[in-house]
Amino acid sequence: MWYKTRNAIIRFFYTKLLKPVLFLFDPEDVHDLMSSVGVLLGKFGLTRWKTRLLFDYKNSVLSQKILGINFENPIGLSAGFDKDINLTDIIPSVGFGFEEVGSVTARPYAGNPRPRLWRLPNTKSLAVWYGLKNQGVEVLSKRLAGKIHRFPIGVNVAFTNCKENLDVSLATRDYVTAFMAMEKYANYLTVNLSCPNTSGGMPFLLPENYDNLMTEIDKIETNKPIFVKISPDMSHVDVDKFLEITGKHRVNGIVCSNLTKNTNPDDVKDDMPPHGGLSGKLVFPKALSLLSHMYKKVGNKYVFVFVGGVFSADDAYKAVRHGASLIELITGMIFEGPQLISEINQGLVERMKRDGFKNISEVVGVDNIG
Repeated sequence: MWYKTRNAIIRFFYTKLLKPVLFLFDPEDVHDLMSSVGVLLGKFGLTRWKTRLLFDYKNSVLSQKILGINFENPIGLSAGFDKDINLTDIIPSVGFGFEEVGSVTARPYAGNPRPRLWRLPNTKSLAVWYGLKNQGVEVLSKRLAGKIHRFPIGVNVAFTNCKENLDVSLATRDYVTAFMAMEKYANYLTVNLSCPNTSGGMPFLLPENYDNLMTEIDKIETNKPIFVKISPDMSHVDVDKFLEITGKHRVNGIVCSNLTKNTNPDDVKDDMPPHGGLSGKLVFPKALSLLSHMYKKVGNKYVFVFVGGVFSADDAYKAVRHGASLIELITGMIFEGPQLISEINQGLVERMKRDGFKNISEVVGVDNIG
């Protein structure tokens, strides 16, 4: 009962008082400000502890060991929020069970021109056009090397958004460079195939390019789990070909999914910005359809991580029942508040008890079995 009361108070404060003020300002400026606050809070044991009192929730039924990694709960912060690996000290205290940082690329990239982040409040979405902004592996490998791993940290790697990498062979080398530089410091790595905001588009969703890229990744000596991140705009036919190629390579899991570029205009309730892929509620049905299709095809051959429009415990529970072992989010937290992670974890426990499950791992894929 204490947790629910606490969360209700924080939700009221955030949605009724703080969010209306924050939403008056440029979203990238707000993100940078809140990230700076997070860095400060993460520096000290006392502030981490106080943050944990406000936001954390623990229950052993949510814990899982996946690919040799211990996850205290299944809710993670998605790649794209902590681009430069500044927040790994504080994010566990907000209640997340893991974090995926990046995307990290071989060379630094300042990002696409501003503005490059927009809120679509009526659509419950963000339009994102950062274009793989990050400080590059030379800086970020050293930063992650100096971090204490307070929970599992995945590193999302991509190719540098530059003209040279319009040549797919050079972009492939770029991936390999980023992967090798970050591998020793990550608990797992995600090969990001599906950022829609680069000058070269998404060439590695093409079967031949994907096959060649993963052939090069296969050559790297590592015992770390490898995931690949796909687009919600792939058709079931596309995904079937993707799964066929994936089966030939050293891939442990699939992150489903990234931003969407293909939306029904009737589903967008706000003015569309000139650029960017969309996150949030628009992605949920697309990502869930792909997840369900893949789980029916391959079962638990891969670990599935669901990303896209999770705003509640019902959303998360539905994704787990359709095959996801782990859930990642960003947009839901921005619209609903930082207490959302605790709310989701509590809600998962309540739904598991209602349905007679003793551990979250028992729920994975139950709606797609048989």
